[in-house]
This record gives sequence, C-alpha cells and structure tokens, in this order.
Amino acid sequence: MTARLAHIRRHPIKSIGGEGLDRITLTAARRLPGDREWAVLTEAGERNAQASQTAGQPDRWLPKSCFVRGVQSPQVQAISGGWSDGRLVLRQPTQVDLVIDPDTEGDRLVEWLRPLWPANASAPTRLVRGAAIWTDQKWPWISILSLASLADLEARTGQALGLHRWRGNLWIDGWQPWAERALIGQVISIGSVELRVTQHVGRCAATSANTDTGENDIDMLDSLERLYGHTDFGIFAEVVTGGDISLGDEVTA
Repeated sequence: MTARLAHIRRHPIKSIGGEGLDRITLTAARRLPGDREWAVLTEAGERNAQASQTAGQPDRWLPKSCFVRGVQSPQVQAISGGWSDGRLVLRQPTQVDLVIDPDTEGDRLVEWLRPLWPANASAPTRLVRGAAIWTDQKWPWISILSLASLADLEARTGQALGLHRWRGNLWIDGWQPWAERALIGQVISIGSVELRVTQHVGRCAATSANTDTGENDIDMLDSLERLYGHTDFGIFAEVVTGGDISLGDEVTA
C-alpha cells in the first residue's frame, strides 16, 4: 500500500481547538504556518512573559508551563474549531460557541475559558501572539503521526481514541503500525517536500481526555507504557526542502 498524506491539522491557539486543511505551503526550517500562533497565558506564566516582551507581547519562545493546557483541564481538550471568514470560531460541549477576532477580543476568550478551568490551577490571564510559534518544542519542528499506529492502539485498548487528542500536524495513511519509530534521522518526502525526522513525540496526560466529552476516559501514559514499553506517539520532523503539500500526496522514506 502506498503511503499518503491523509490529514493536515493546524491549531491556531495552543491547546485550544484545531482545524483541518486541504493543503498548505511549508518552508525550510519553519513550523507549520499558523500552528500555535496564539496561546493563553496563565498567572504563573505572566512572570516569564513580562521578563521579555515588546509592546505587551512576549518576544521570545516560552515553555508550555506558561500557558493554558489540556493537561490541567480535560474540558479544554474538548474545544474544537478554527478560522472562519477571518475570525476564530470555537466550540465546547458545555459552552455557547465563541466567535472572536484574536487581535482585539482576547479578553472574551479568557472569560469563556474560566468555567472550564479548575479553581486550584493558575488562572488564565490573556491571549498572546507568539514572536515564535508556541509549540511545546523550542525547535521549528512539525509533528507527523500514523493512522496505522492509532488503529493498533485503538485495537489493543478497545477504545476509539480519534485524531484530535493527539494535536498532530500531519497524519499518514499506509505505513505499517509503528514503522515511524524507525525513521529517526532519515529524510521523508511528502510530494516534493522533504523533512528530516528528528525525534519521537513524548506524550503527556492531556491525551487521556476524550475530546468529545472533555472527560478522561483512559490513562494514556499507563496504556502506552504497558502495551509498548514507551510513552511516545508520533515523530517530529524539520522541513529541509519546502513547498506545497496537499491531501493525498504520496509519502516516501
């Protein structure tokens, strides 16, 4: 079976929502455009942000601990949505839909998040745009995941887990289950674009949340360790040769 690009996923706000794309242009040594361009700081994160900012916006990469994350609230994992007609449209099962311009209405997002946020966690404060994109990794990497590995994990756990809890960028159909783990250091091609695989994607407890309900439905880290002897799912890669990619493009290693 020929491997193909099955899904392109972008998450305009870190940990909050996500959208599918038909095509996108990748640039060498750059992240996926528009992915994690925004993030919601917390009170704890403000201390790091204010140490280095220009015009009220952080001007350097900040660690994930500074931001609202699904690991602190499973309900955040159930937020879906992305861009529509120049505005962000966000949905969550327990909330009224939110439509905002992130440049001017970040305070509305912060208020919308408060009912989803645990009282004992550092509270959300403001929506910020990144000087660098707010991925967990400091490096300009893109995440690549395998539908066959997901199907194998779902079969072994007896649960439908879906795509969204993993918050990956590119999903590949046609690899053997877990074959991606052997690609570290190799260059893969998606159409005319070349990417060098850098390392495995280590997972956190946020992946235990069902993205339809906002409730934890599995201990994902325990399941991965018990079934496979590690807590990874997916690989990171850096774009070596840029260009356009589209759904259905052939993937070769």
